[in-house]
Amino acid sequence: MLCQKKYTLVLLLSIILLSGCQSSFGPNVVKDTHPGYNSAIATTLNHQMLLNLVRLKYRDEAYFLKVSSITASMSFSGNLGVSSSFDLAPGGNLIKPDFGVGYTDKPTITYQPVQGEDFLKNVLSGISLDAIMVLTQSGWSVERVFGLCVERTNKLLNAPTASGPTPLQEPKFKRFKQLLLLLKHQLNQGNIEMGSDDSHRQINILFKANNEHEIAEMNKLGKLLGFNLDKNHSALVNLNTNFLKQAKNQLTIRTRSILSIMFYLAQNIDIPIEHIQAGLVTITKNQQGDAFNWSQTPAGSVFKILSSREKPEKAHLAIPYRNYWYYIADNDLQSKTTFMLLKQLFDIQSGQTKFSGPALTLPVR
Repeated sequence: MLCQKKYTLVLLLSIILLSGCQSSFGPNVVKDTHPGYNSAIATTLNHQMLLNLVRLKYRDEAYFLKVSSITASMSFSGNLGVSSSFDLAPGGNLIKPDFGVGYTDKPTITYQPVQGEDFLKNVLSGISLDAIMVLTQSGWSVERVFGLCVERTNKLLNAPTASGPTPLQEPKFKRFKQLLLLLKHQLNQGNIEMGSDDSHRQINILFKANNEHEIAEMNKLGKLLGFNLDKNHSALVNLNTNFLKQAKNQLTIRTRSILSIMFYLAQNIDIPIEHIQAGLVTITKNQQGDAFNWSQTPAGSVFKILSSREKPEKAHLAIPYRNYWYYIADNDLQSKTTFMLLKQLFDIQSGQTKFSGPALTLPVR
């Protein structure tokens, strides 16, 4: 009778234990695993982007993989039993509980290479004017957005030779940089409005001045961009991308692609001296024949990648390449912000097409 009570007690305790273990799964699994997957994927994609920037500086091929899906197969198992042994000696009978709990998590991650038609549309196509306008109206600085995305506006050049492999000679950008400073100041003053017309087919910019100082500064803008203020001290300028049809009070813009933006940003990387001496990278020269400082350009002034022989301790992102570490400093808020904008631009472009090529599916063990 005593043995039967022991058996019943063990059975009840085991059932309670298994029920408690079972309740820890289900919704709790999502709560426990989602942050880990989210952090791992975000970090991996950031490292991929940083690695591709460094590759471009060394004229190595950039390559992109997209995480298209994550499937997690989760299973729970348990066993419960009782074993007994008998001894002829008094009090020698023994009942032993036998139970166990098992939990298995088998995630499967599917990667898709960005190539072929997708690569052309996502990476080599110019950023749309609509996307640029949306970004500037959603909190991004016009100086940063235009400085990266716009290669030319009317006759003003924003380092067009930097949109590919590192050029030998210093690019033209100084008048464009002056334009960015004027635009930023006037936007902060509320003197510039951007939007589409009633048909939503054309983007317009309204320039307006309210006092003598603003009129003088707006005339500087007009001289750079080719527009004149009317008697109300305002000018309505429409945007287009056709340089063959330029008219008065019209702002013609050539935008960069994601790849050309990456090339532009990759110019301002701190290259180790031994790599320079080995001829692994091109060194751009200024008019005096000295090494050109890419930090002077609109892109270089807001983005910098550093290098170190040892793994940096205080880095926002760091990747190893060619026996060195390349990284964005954690306290470099300008570079971190620009890198965030680059990722957002890449995501905008990537969302414009559907993938139809082969996928690489890997079970994670």
